[in-house]
Amino acid sequence: MSLINIRALGVTLSTGLFANLNLSIAAGDRIGLVAANGRGKSTLLKCITGAFEPTTGEITRARGLTIGHMEQNLPAGLERLTFREAVLGALSPEQQESESWRADVTLEELEVPEALRKRPMAALSGGWQRIALVARVRVGEPDVLLLDEPTNHLDLEKIARLENWLATLPRDMPVILSSHDRAFLDAVTKRTLFLRPERSQLFALPYSRARAAMDEADAAEERRFEKEMKTAQQLRQQAAKLNNIGINSGSDLLVVKTRQLKARAERIEEAAKPAHLERSAGAIRLANRGTHAKVLVTLEDAAVETPDGTLLFRTGQKFICQGDRIALLGLNGTGKTRLVRRLRQAIEGASEPGIKPTPSLVLGYGDQGLSDLSDEETPHGTIIHRFDVGDQRARSLLAGAGFSLEMQGRPVGQLSGGQKARLGMLVLRLTNPNFYLLDEPTNHLDIEGQEALERELTAQEASCLFVSHDRAFVRAVANRFWLIERRRLVEVDGPEDFFEETALLA
Repeated sequence: MSLINIRALGVTLSTGLFANLNLSIAAGDRIGLVAANGRGKSTLLKCITGAFEPTTGEITRARGLTIGHMEQNLPAGLERLTFREAVLGALSPEQQESESWRADVTLEELEVPEALRKRPMAALSGGWQRIALVARVRVGEPDVLLLDEPTNHLDLEKIARLENWLATLPRDMPVILSSHDRAFLDAVTKRTLFLRPERSQLFALPYSRARAAMDEADAAEERRFEKEMKTAQQLRQQAAKLNNIGINSGSDLLVVKTRQLKARAERIEEAAKPAHLERSAGAIRLANRGTHAKVLVTLEDAAVETPDGTLLFRTGQKFICQGDRIALLGLNGTGKTRLVRRLRQAIEGASEPGIKPTPSLVLGYGDQGLSDLSDEETPHGTIIHRFDVGDQRARSLLAGAGFSLEMQGRPVGQLSGGQKARLGMLVLRLTNPNFYLLDEPTNHLDIEGQEALERELTAQEASCLFVSHDRAFVRAVANRFWLIERRRLVEVDGPEDFFEETALLA
């Protein structure tokens, strides 16, 4: 039975986001919503709730249907509340008075530690804030769940916990979620909607299989279009020949035939539809200045400790060599960030016992919070002030990265997460490093951006060490794997055992 029907839906803002979208949402549906940054995923979810009025089309909902919608950002004022208060506040005042137990049940479902429940939201990590937003939409026991980028800021343990929780929901509860996490989409969805400006594509398959089917459909569409254009061209060539013969011979029949051939060519050209061409949110390109050194960093049993001196692990003797793309794996709290911080400090010239970088290293560093970008500065100012480029060159570089003239003059703090991520990637490129140190580089990047970054790191043969909770990215990029376990840094053959262990712990 259909609970929500979407017919001929379209939204146009400064540009067309999507048009003529038809979708039926039934009990038990698990739908993944996929599109590039800024292409209408969040807008579509708001249309489904009734919070946003579409430009064209209509949405009908079953009588009495309740919809829970998790948006990407914390509602204003929520940071002042404790975790439990934030969840309880999603209920009506009457429910808060008589059914406060709902909040506790939901927190138990999501396995929120008791110690965190009384902690202010402002003091929580981005991952736990995300879990709180999920809890807020679940506590009201809606008939339909809409989740907007639920895995943003989540580590692998919390992603596994979220996957397990989704599996325990009532089987008839539809869940529609937008996400750029390919492995997560594969794990929790059964249908995939690729949102496009003209012809959105829906497949009764999880993401990876749906993506393969869509790519094949696009290729077939391109072949069909090329064939039709070739046919039209041949008809026009025939018409031109007949026209010349007709003029020279004075044959009215050939003149008529010429007009018929031209008309056929025009009908074919008008009816032919080119294959979908994804509008890029902005190019991602990296640089690699190279180095003659074969060994870039030597770790000589370096001790990685907490700020108060508690030992987290020792590295043993390890080497980072040219061409290495090392994924640093480990459970939350084992010291991944501490090692990355020590590596950065050593490469930038600080004395770090047990860590010896080669003098020729030029570091390209990017962290998940994009802390290297000033919220007050504009993208244009960021490039001009950091690099020896003129005004026009800066504007050209930013345009290539997907920034319009208006966006180039907007404070960085007003940009979306995806736009900030692309600006950060441009800064990395212009730094022209020969070693990349990356902490959650795919945060906020859409799938197109993730795949572009994967291609750049491999094509440039870039040397890097990175921390990522994006399983698809780890599998695609890394050629070495370091795992923190039992207070030691060990090299393993691949990430799959660690991924499985993390899922079991959740």
